[in-house]
Amino acid sequence: MRVSWAKLLALSCLYEVSQGNPVQSKDGYQLQPFHIDLSSRVPRMLDQIKRTELPAHPVYVSTGTSAGISLSLLESFRTEWLTSFNWTREQKDMNKFNHYTAVIEGLKIHFIHEKSKAQDAIPLLLVHGWPGSFLEFVPIINELTEEAITATGKKVSFNVVVASLPGFAFSSVPPVDWTVADTARVFNTLMTKVLHYDTYATFGTDWGAGIAYSMYDQFNSTVRALSLDFLPFYPYTSDQLAAENITLAPLEEFEQAVAEEWTNSGEGYFIEQTTKANTIGLALYDNPVGQLAWIGEKFVNWSDPNAGKSPSVLTHNEILRGVSLYYLTESFASSVIIYQQNPNGFATVYTKANNDAPLLFSAFKYNVGFWPPAVVAKTGNLVFYSSE
Repeated sequence: MRVSWAKLLALSCLYEVSQGNPVQSKDGYQLQPFHIDLSSRVPRMLDQIKRTELPAHPVYVSTGTSAGISLSLLESFRTEWLTSFNWTREQKDMNKFNHYTAVIEGLKIHFIHEKSKAQDAIPLLLVHGWPGSFLEFVPIINELTEEAITATGKKVSFNVVVASLPGFAFSSVPPVDWTVADTARVFNTLMTKVLHYDTYATFGTDWGAGIAYSMYDQFNSTVRALSLDFLPFYPYTSDQLAAENITLAPLEEFEQAVAEEWTNSGEGYFIEQTTKANTIGLALYDNPVGQLAWIGEKFVNWSDPNAGKSPSVLTHNEILRGVSLYYLTESFASSVIIYQQNPNGFATVYTKANNDAPLLFSAFKYNVGFWPPAVVAKTGNLVFYSSE
């Protein structure tokens, strides 16, 4: 996941209507502060990591990175996990933010709520996907709450809310047949009924894009700006683009090639989790190294080849703390259910949202999906598009 700070500043210029009063709810949602403390589970995790045997090189057939994570990279991750990774340090860092839980429709929803000092700060809900978590947004939360100046000279800052999807991290496992539209409804309740924001903006990536888009469509009086780097619609093939006379610039041609390569060789996990979520969920439930191989490969292969080098924050440590969060919260199996529950979560037929509020979109060079401006415009009121 990547969020364009410049794009969010642009969002601030387009945001409409009052933001309401960010008071805490007293309406029966059991809103309460939350403190992360998973330290008691760490010894078992480390023991599991130590006891996991990886295949010896002489008997391991390497077919290159195209077949998934390499043995040498997995060994490197495992060594770092055991020698330099420090959950106590990571947990302390997470607890620097204001965490809360609220009970909505019977589900405990975990979220971070960091408010700007500015009285007119824009409420902004950030929604993650899989294999992400609230940790995806931690590097930018403080920056978003601080006052900045837009290109037009307007002062802007955000009241940031980062919610954990049902079944992820500290949020409750959802019931059977729970869809992204259900999560959209619950998150709208979080923003309007629990936190009492009259209107707000939202950003989503991966499954979070589907949730944020559903909020934009369902709740057009409260969601007054939407920012995405992914769409809940399958990207066009090159043949489809040609059929609609959509031509691409050189960077866009590269992005289209990356997306089509993912469709050809990187979609296996998607099919597995959509059709046999319980199998992979239970197989890796109590296997931290297995979760690392399954999740770590995605982070490595879906990111910029320069990830981990300045100014990127996607270091091995960042990946390890993300996987550790999955294992320590025992949420891997429940997280993959979102695929099985939403087999049509990424639609093939494009529809336009019932909302005239601004839609902003960022296309990133190494994203596994690519949507040019003409395609994004089919889904909402596109007013800003960036390609990075």
